[in-house]
Amino acid sequence: MKLHSLGEGMAIAVEQLRANKLRSALTILGVVIGVATVMAMASIVQGIREQIVNTLEVVGPTTFRILRFFSQTPLNPDALPREVRIRPVLKPQEAEAIARLPEIHYAAIWSVVFERLEYQGVRTQVVTVYGADDRFMEILGGGILEGRSFTAPEAGGGEAVVILERSAAERVFGRIDPVSRYLRVGGRPLRVVGIWQRPANIFEPPGQEIAAIVPFATGRRLYRYDETSALIILVKPRPDVPLGVAMDAATLQLRRMRGLRTGEPNSFDMITSDQVLGVFDKLTGAFFLVMLVLSSVALMVGGIGVMAIMMVSVTSRTREIGMRMAVGATRREILWQFLVEAATLTFSGGLLGIALGLTTGEGIKALFQFETSVPVWSALVACAVSILIGIVFGIAPAARAARLDPVEALRHE
Repeated sequence: MKLHSLGEGMAIAVEQLRANKLRSALTILGVVIGVATVMAMASIVQGIREQIVNTLEVVGPTTFRILRFFSQTPLNPDALPREVRIRPVLKPQEAEAIARLPEIHYAAIWSVVFERLEYQGVRTQVVTVYGADDRFMEILGGGILEGRSFTAPEAGGGEAVVILERSAAERVFGRIDPVSRYLRVGGRPLRVVGIWQRPANIFEPPGQEIAAIVPFATGRRLYRYDETSALIILVKPRPDVPLGVAMDAATLQLRRMRGLRTGEPNSFDMITSDQVLGVFDKLTGAFFLVMLVLSSVALMVGGIGVMAIMMVSVTSRTREIGMRMAVGATRREILWQFLVEAATLTFSGGLLGIALGLTTGEGIKALFQFETSVPVWSALVACAVSILIGIVFGIAPAARAARLDPVEALRHE
C-alpha cells in the first residue's frame, strides 16, 4: 500500500509540475540555487585542497619552514605587535649554517614579492616573484625547458638575472625567444637566463601565480619586501633522517646562533607541511560554513515557496480530495499523498541543482586550471536535504488536506 501510495503521489506531483510549469519552476528556484551552491562550494574546497596536497607532495612531506613569526592572520608590517618586533629577522647566514648540518639535505632562505612583468608594452597583472637559490627546483619541482639555471656567481653576487615560468614567458614575449632578452620585473630590468616549467598541479592563487625566480641576493637588493611575512627558510632533511630529528637539529643551531639560553622561548617559528594543510583546512572550513549558511537561506526560501504552492494546491484541489475520501481514502493516505508531492517537488529542484552544480564544477575546473570533481557526498547530501525540505515544509499543507471534511470538500466548487 505504501509503495502504491508513493508511486501514485509521485505521479500526481509530476502531473502538477507539467500543468503548472512556470509556477513550479519559480517555487523550486530557491532549492535549485541552494543545492547548486553547496555542490559548487564543495567542489572549490576539495579542488584547492587537492592542489595544496599535490604541491606539498612536490615540496616533500618532510620539508619544513622557518619563519620569523607564524600568524594565521595578516600582519601590518608598519604596526607589528611587540612579540613580533622583539624577534630577529631571518638571515642568510642562518640558512647557510642549517644547510651545513649533517641531518640536512637542503636549506636556503627565500624571499617573495608581488610585482608586474613588462616587455615592450606588454604588462602582466601582479604575479609572485621568488628570490631563491640555484637549487629552487628541489622545492618547487619542474625543470628548465630553455636556457639554464643561475650560476653560483650570479646567485651569490645578486646579478640582475631572472628565470621565467613558461606560461608567464609566453604571456609577455609571445612567440619571441625570451632567453638573453631583458624584461622589467617591478620596473627593474633583468636578463632572462632560463625558462622554467612548473609542475602540473602546483597550487597558485588566481592572479598571483609563480611567474619568476630571481637570485635571493638580487631580490634583496632590488625590491622592498616585508621582513616578517616575505622571508622564509626552507629546510629539507636527508632521506634517512626523521623529520623530528632534523627539526631539533635546526632548532638547536638557530638557538645557538641567536644566543638563547636554556628556558628562553624560541625567537622563530617552525611549521611543517601538515601544519600548512591544517591551517588551510581551518580557513576553508570557515569559508565553507559561510557558504552553507548562505545556501541554507536559499533552501529556506525554496521551502517556504513549496509550502505556499502546496497550500494553493490543497485549496484548488479540495473537491478532488473529497472524492478520494468518498471512495475510501483515509486521512493518513491523504497526508501521505501531499507529503510525497511536496518531496517530489523539492527533489526535482534538487536534481536540477545537482545538474547546475556539476556544470559549475566544470567551470571552476576551467577557471582555476586544476583537476577537481564534485564530491559524491555533496550530491547525496543535496538529494537528502531537498527531500527533507519537501517533507518539513509540506507537513502543514498535507495536514490541512487531511483535515478536510469529505462532505464539505465534495460541495466545494
